[in-house]
Amino acid sequence: MLIRLAAAGPLRRSRAGLTLLIAAVIAIGLASRRGYVPFPAVLGNYPGDALWAWVLLLCVAWLRPAITSGKLMACSLVIAFAIEFLQLYQAPWMQALRANKLAYLVLGNGFDPLDLLAYVVGIGVGAMMDRLWQRRQRRLA
Repeated sequence: MLIRLAAAGPLRRSRAGLTLLIAAVIAIGLASRRGYVPFPAVLGNYPGDALWAWVLLLCVAWLRPAITSGKLMACSLVIAFAIEFLQLYQAPWMQALRANKLAYLVLGNGFDPLDLLAYVVGIGVGAMMDRLWQRRQRRLA
């Protein structure tokens, strides 16, 4: 009985596995921005936005490997939405920061309410894959 109860809690995620997955999703996201990954043109940049949100979820999981899936999803959504709403702030120093390519990729540059939907999709897909992975790990344990 105690073993079963212990198995029902959140599993500790592998940072090495998360690092590899982060690198893979970033590569897919950058390839999608360059047109190497054939997302339908009608979707515009939104697949890349969803992938960005998935990377954010993976980074939160990397920082807190034992976080529950629900908290992981909630934290990721709060951070993603905060960064999107921060794009409404256009102070000169913030624009100068966004001129840096890495800062631009992390912070973005223009508020788009549809980005919020893309973030929900990306984080939802990431959370779903996380739960499937945890179920698989529990079955193997």
